[in-house]
Order: sequence, then structure tokens, then C-alpha cells
Amino acid sequence: MNLLKQHAVTEGVEYFITYADNYAIGYFKKQGFTKAISMPKGRFHGLIKDYDGGTMMECYIHPSIDFTRIPEMIESQRNFILKRIETVAKSHKVVYPPLPKGFRPSLDSVSRANEAAARAMAIPGVAEAGWTMADLLVSTGGAKDADKQKNALKSELMALARKTEEQQFAWPFREPVDTAEVKDYLEIIKDPIDLSTIEKRIRKGDWYKSKQMLYADLQRMANNCKTYNDASSPYYECAVSLEKFLSTLFHDIPL
Repeated sequence: MNLLKQHAVTEGVEYFITYADNYAIGYFKKQGFTKAISMPKGRFHGLIKDYDGGTMMECYIHPSIDFTRIPEMIESQRNFILKRIETVAKSHKVVYPPLPKGFRPSLDSVSRANEAAARAMAIPGVAEAGWTMADLLVSTGGAKDADKQKNALKSELMALARKTEEQQFAWPFREPVDTAEVKDYLEIIKDPIDLSTIEKRIRKGDWYKSKQMLYADLQRMANNCKTYNDASSPYYECAVSLEKFLSTLFHDIPL
């Protein structure tokens, strides 16, 4: 792909645009494509076939980048960052001897809940590196359990969102409505929502506290579509299909 991009630079090509099905979106992202289309619509409108259920993706070909040297550029950036770290870090200068066999630090007056953190603080170099008991307590005990629960919920919600996105009827909901084209949309829909926004909220990690909250956003997405579009339109039909799918997908929670 980098060789193709380099050839495009020599030919004066600025953009690659393609349609990707659900299984190809991840592949194209790895190749530098994005769902955000920055190419002026007038330059490709009518020249590329539209596919229902497909996602349009774009790759901008920067004219000043030598795409054949991408690995060298990344390696150079990595080395630069490591050198900057070395100006403030000491870990590469100070080497502590290995812990003696049977190492058992004194845990007198340490509560049972704090034993793991106190044991770590007793290791030579941990305190010198700037760690404190408070830092270690955050990563152990109850805080660690809370993080596990939070990550488990995040994974479950992301799986539900992606199952929804993979459905054939999900194509109108994958990206925000283009209000530059649909100029009255925000006059009718006061609280817009779409799958890409939902996925960003899930990744953020602290937006959705439960599956019910995710369901509410997905249901609102269907309601918005039905509110704006005529009942005879394909968009309305997609919204009806989405509602039926959600009732199956969230069958295990009270709705």
C-alpha cells in the first residue's frame, strides 16, 4: 500500500476513496483510511458507485511524505521519544541488585488491605522512581476490582454496539447526519445520536453506567430517524428493523 501511495504522490493524486463492507473497515483503517471524508464532494460525486450497507472511506495522500520510508520515520520518532524520556528518567542509569531469596519486607502496622502495596513499596527503586503508597493502592484491591468491572462493562457494550453496526439495516446510523446537506435536521431533531458517537462514548469509559443507558441511546437513534423521515422512506424502514433488532439484542434487561 505504501508503494501505491508513493506512486500516487508522483501522479499528483491527493485522495483514495473506496467503499468498505463491515469486514473490511478494520483493514482499511490499518492502511490509513478514515470514515471522515475531507475531499470536496464535487470532485467525486457521480463518479463513484454508492453501495447500500457499505461505508465510504478516504485516505489522504500527503504530497510531502515519502511513503517508502514510513518504517524509518516511525523508528526515528521512537528513538527521539526515548531520548527525551532519558533526560528526565533515571531507570536507565540506576540498576539495583536482584532481590535476595526469600525476600520478606516488614509489614508491621500495615493493614491487610494495604499489604500488596506495602510489599511493592519495599522493593528498592520503587520509591526512588516516584511511586507512592497512594499510587499503588489505586492499582490494587477494591480499585482494581472496580476497574475490572468497568472494563467488563465497556467490552460488553462495545460488542453490542458493533453487533448493531454489522447489521445490513445499520447503514443510515453509522455516521452523524450531514447537517450541511440536511439543513433542517437540527430544527426537528434536538438530540441527535449515531453509532460513531456511541462508540466514542463507550471508549471514553465513563459515559455509560449500564446496558440500559446504551439501549436508551440506540432506541433514541431509531426514534430520531422515524421522526425526521417519512414512513415510506428506506430510512424509516431501517429504523423499524433496528427497533426489532434491539428488542432481541437487549432481551435480558428490563426495558
